Order: sequence, then structure tokens, then C-alpha cells
Amino acid sequence: MDFLNAIILGLVQGLTEFLPVSSSAHIAIVGQFMGTGEDPGARFTAITQIGTEAAVVIFFWRDIVRIIGQWARSFGGSVPRTDPDARMGWLIILGSLPIIILGLLFQDQIETVLRSLWITATMLIVFGILLGIADHIGAKRRRLQDITVGHGVIFGFAQALALIPGVSRSGGTITAGLFLGYERAAAARYAFLLAIPAVLGSGFFQIYKSIAEPCLAGAANCTPEIFGPLETLVATVIAFFVALAVIAFFMNYISKRSFLPFVIYRIVLGIVLFILLGTNVISA
Repeated sequence: MDFLNAIILGLVQGLTEFLPVSSSAHIAIVGQFMGTGEDPGARFTAITQIGTEAAVVIFFWRDIVRIIGQWARSFGGSVPRTDPDARMGWLIILGSLPIIILGLLFQDQIETVLRSLWITATMLIVFGILLGIADHIGAKRRRLQDITVGHGVIFGFAQALALIPGVSRSGGTITAGLFLGYERAAAARYAFLLAIPAVLGSGFFQIYKSIAEPCLAGAANCTPEIFGPLETLVATVIAFFVALAVIAFFMNYISKRSFLPFVIYRIVLGIVLFILLGTNVISA
């Protein structure tokens, strides 16, 4: 049963990581309806996100290689630091700082109290509404080359909000981009690139913790992980392949259509979650 549950969660992770609907919220909700009846946990979520982020690396491989190359050459002076790709390298580093700092400062809260489904339901609705407003009023004129240092910081703090399940890493960053007047595709592309250092760092840090600080049954102040290393690996691999297809779909979709379906979905899911919690069908 653990393998079947891991496969299902891997599918959920791959399907929802890059859509603005919050993958961590879906992982927590789906986990409630499995045989364990528990949230799979922040560690499982972070590790499986390595798979989805690997999909981003593959999909945007040429962009990533070009950005890293130009950024590195800017140190030697062969490429000016004003070069768009060299600037993008610095902007990704700058935008990654908020989530890294806040993630370390509030690690305990992120792995415990902030995973309450009451908070998740609230964030689904609130940030769904914000995404809808931003998509409606945003100018959608700015492109990736228009990102400034100030905007990079705003993008970074928007991404950091995704430490709270229900916000959505891509959703929070894209919402900020739309409010700042960026095109849908530009906001999404930057959101995906910006997530690479944070997600991979978080995932590998959780792998390190699972090895260095194993949580054993009966230990004080410690809840053992539901899934073992093999099940987590299976979920991560599945998430990778599913995410590749989702990224291609999403980038094509937003170049032609609005975010309204995702806004409606988030609000409906949040309301349903409140009803399930209020009637004690699931536990927070």
C-alpha cells in the first residue's frame, strides 16, 4: 500500500507543482484520504520536489546553461554585467535569498503549525483571489529583460510566501509578476527559474536531515516519516516525468489564456476543504 500511495502522491506532485494551485496543499489533502490518514510531511514534499525541479532544469536547459555561462563570464570582464543573461543570473541569486533565509529561520514552524489544513484552506482562497485580481488588472507589458533589482526582491519575497502550504510557489511569484505588469509567460518563466536554487536546496537539505537525523518511532518530539527512502524515490521519479508534460502544457496555455480556471479551482477547493474540516471528515 505504501508504494501505491507513493505513486499517487508522485502523480499529484508532478501535476500540481507548476500550476498555481499549491502542490504542498494537494499533497497534504490527498494524504488525508490515504490509508495512513496523515499528512505525508514537509520532508517528503521537499524531496519529491527535486523530481519536479529536475524537470524544470531539463525543460529550460538551454536558458540555464546560457545564463550560468554569461554570469560566470561577467566576472572576467569578457561579458558586461549589464548583459541580460548575466543580470538574470544575479537576479535569480538575489530573488532566492528571501526563501532561503526565511526557510531556515522558520523551519520548525514550516514543518509543523503552518501545515494546518485550516491555514492551507485560507491561503488557497486568499491567494486565488489575489491571482485573479492581478491577472485582471495587470498591464502584461513587461518582459524578462525588464526585471529590475527592486522587482527581483519583490519576486523573491513572493516566492518565500510559498513556505506556507496553499500559497503556491509558482502562484505567488506569478501573482507578484502580474501586479508588477509582466506578461503571463514572462512571470511564469522567471518563477520557474527562480525556484531552482530554493527547491533543490530544500530537497537535498531534507535528504541530508533524513540521513543525519533519522526519526525513529517512540523518539521524543519526533514524528517518523510515513514513507521510507524507496517509496520517496519512486514518488520523486514519477513526479519528474509528469512535471515535464505539465510544464510544456502550462507554458503553452498561459500564452493564450487567462488564469481564471485556476482561480476558480483554488477558491472551490478551499471552500470544500473548510467544509471537510468543519464536519470532521478530515483532520487539520
